[in-house]
Amino acid sequence: MARAQFTQETSQRGEFVRQGNRFTDRVSARSDSPPGGGPDAQGRWPLEPGRYRLVWSRACPWAHRARIVRGLLGLDEAISLATVDPIRDERGWRFSLDPDGRDPVLGIEYLAEAYRATDPGYQGRVTVPALVDTVTGRVVSNDYPQLTLDFATEWRLLHRPGAPHLYPEPLRPELDRLMAEIYADVNNGVYRCGFATSQEAYDEAFVRLFDRLDALGERLADRRYLMGDAITEADVRLFTTLVRFDVAYHGHFKCNRNKLTELPVLWAYARDLYQTPGFGETVDFDHIKRHYYGTHPAINPTGIVPLGPDLSGWTTPHGRG
Repeated sequence: MARAQFTQETSQRGEFVRQGNRFTDRVSARSDSPPGGGPDAQGRWPLEPGRYRLVWSRACPWAHRARIVRGLLGLDEAISLATVDPIRDERGWRFSLDPDGRDPVLGIEYLAEAYRATDPGYQGRVTVPALVDTVTGRVVSNDYPQLTLDFATEWRLLHRPGAPHLYPEPLRPELDRLMAEIYADVNNGVYRCGFATSQEAYDEAFVRLFDRLDALGERLADRRYLMGDAITEADVRLFTTLVRFDVAYHGHFKCNRNKLTELPVLWAYARDLYQTPGFGETVDFDHIKRHYYGTHPAINPTGIVPLGPDLSGWTTPHGRG
C-alpha cells in the first residue's frame, strides 16, 4: 500500500489553514421532508432512527468527539457506526477493517465514494466525521462542530432516558465563547504548531496553545468540569485533544513545553474523563499513533511509530470526585 502524500495548506506567513467543511446539511426534527425523503429547502433531513451512518476514525479527534457524544446520549441504536482504517492511502479514508474492505451498510470501499456521490466535482480532502444517508448514499454533513451540537439538540427525541444535557440552553453563550477559545488555541492550535512552515507561525501557535492550557488549568482548579459539576460539549472537545497530547502532539507536532502528565490539574481532569463511561472505551492509542506518525510524511518521513509513552497512568486515581 502506498503511503498517502497529504499536504496541508498554509498562509504566506507559514500558518496552517484548515479546510472548510463542504457538506453542512442537518438532520432535524423540524424537517419538512417526509420519511425517506431528502433534505427540505433549508437543507434539513428528516429525523429517522437507523437511517444515518456515522463514519469515524478512532485516530481523528474531530471524529472522536462525535463518537463520544453519540454514546453519551444513547444514540447508538439510532445512528449506526462505520470505522475507517487509521492509515489512509492515496485515495483517503478506507474501510479496510471490514470484511472484503467494504463497509457492509454503505457498500463502499472508500469514504471518497460517498463524497463523489454527493458532489461529483469535489476536489478537497475527504474528512471524518461524516454523517452519511444510507438511503441515498449521500453525505449529509461533515460539519464536525455542528454535528455534535445537533446530536444534543435536534436528536433529543431519541436520547436515552437520563441522557446528559451537553449543550444546556442557559449556558450556551458562555459555552460558545469557551469552545471557540478551545478550538482556536488548543484543538486547532496543536495543528497550527505541527504544520507551521515558518518559525514565526510556529512560535505564535506554541505560545497561544500553552497560554490557553494554563488558563484552562486555572479554570479547572476549583471545579470538576469546564462549566461546573456536569459534563458538557466543551469537556468532550477538550478531552479529544488532551488524550492525544502525549502520544502524538508533544513529539510529532512539537508541542513540547510540557507533557500532559506534567500539568497536574489538566492531567487529573483528563484521567477523570477517561475513566468516565463513554470516554475511555472509545480511545485507541494504537490507532492514534499509527495515524499521526504514519500519514504525515512531511513531518515524519521515515514513518516510524514510537513505542512510548507509558500509558498506564490513565487508569490511576484522579482525585477529582
